[in-house]
Amino acid sequence: MINEKRRGTQIAVVVSAMGKTTDKLIQVAERACGGKVSPNELDNILAMGERTTARVFAAALRSNGERSIYLDPSDADWPVITDDSFNNANPILPICERQIKEKIQPMLKNGITVVVPGFVGRTEEEAVTTMGRGGSDITAMILARALSAEEVILVTDVDGIMSADPKIIKSPERLNNIEMDTLVGLADSGSKFIHKKALRYKSPTIDVRVINNAARDLRAEGTTIRGSFPETISVESHPDASMAVTIVGRAISESPATLQNLLQEVRNFSVPILGMSINHNSLIFYLPMDSSNELLEALHSIVTKDDRTLAMAVRRGLSFINVKGVGLEETPGIIKSVSDVLTIAGINIYGIFTITSSVTLFVDLRERERAIYLIGESVARYTEGNVPPIEEEEG
Repeated sequence: MINEKRRGTQIAVVVSAMGKTTDKLIQVAERACGGKVSPNELDNILAMGERTTARVFAAALRSNGERSIYLDPSDADWPVITDDSFNNANPILPICERQIKEKIQPMLKNGITVVVPGFVGRTEEEAVTTMGRGGSDITAMILARALSAEEVILVTDVDGIMSADPKIIKSPERLNNIEMDTLVGLADSGSKFIHKKALRYKSPTIDVRVINNAARDLRAEGTTIRGSFPETISVESHPDASMAVTIVGRAISESPATLQNLLQEVRNFSVPILGMSINHNSLIFYLPMDSSNELLEALHSIVTKDDRTLAMAVRRGLSFINVKGVGLEETPGIIKSVSDVLTIAGINIYGIFTITSSVTLFVDLRERERAIYLIGESVARYTEGNVPPIEEEEG
């Protein structure tokens, strides 16, 4: 980092607690208080890990001849202002951005390296808060956004984001680049990279690069994360009508040849697959409704010739609706909330499947607008206490 600084680069540093400090502080606090430590007192205790690291890091920079200052929640220049949801506080972005631009930016322009404890916040009433696991990533994203940074560099103990969990797969490969939409669709691969909650705060114009601290160079190769993800949960529909092609048979899922033949036929017609679900004895393709009858005839030809398949049915006039948002999979009961509101309204769900951070469902095309409205209202009410939206400053 010092070499980069001496090239004239302005650097703001966000630090985490050293090692397992946070876990140890939780254990000590719980034992000392008999499990009765209050949320606000616990935040005061947990924040000490990052606050201490910031002091050490700034001192190390100064011992190497660099001009450096650490910021603390007790300082007037403190940049991260949050609500009072202790242990899982949410930054109030307009206030944060104003503080960063007014307090931190002039220091950087003056050649000072600013060291900020990650994970830690402060309410407008000056109570110390913490932002939950991954809070240091959130701090970094907020700083980068307000400073219009060229890049966020996450320095970890791995080479980047890997193609698989190295605890399971022997030789996973490092990904050079990954788009945000792809990243949020991954389960944890075992690599340490940007925390899901922090994704809500990433600017679409600022790349994030994950590198290994062993490289000892901020310009080291790693994985670059591009793009962004909606800050709040969105409900959108595919602009065109859809249809469901259901193929039933015996042990279809056990026949790779059957699956390959069906998929290849769809590909031959250059038709996008909007969704697909499969169980032991059946397969459903969700396709654009304007797909040609020739495709349906070709699929039916496979059905009649393959020993594993028996019959095919087509349901037209469906609408593809996608509920999408970072942290959606960590919101208990969200699928029930969506299905319940449609059931009460008498709207049938013809297909539903989930993947990390999204729920996709199909309803009657005639019910599309009503379904979107009802799902949107339901999600907004349900997630109010589970996935808090980014708060705006009043006025």
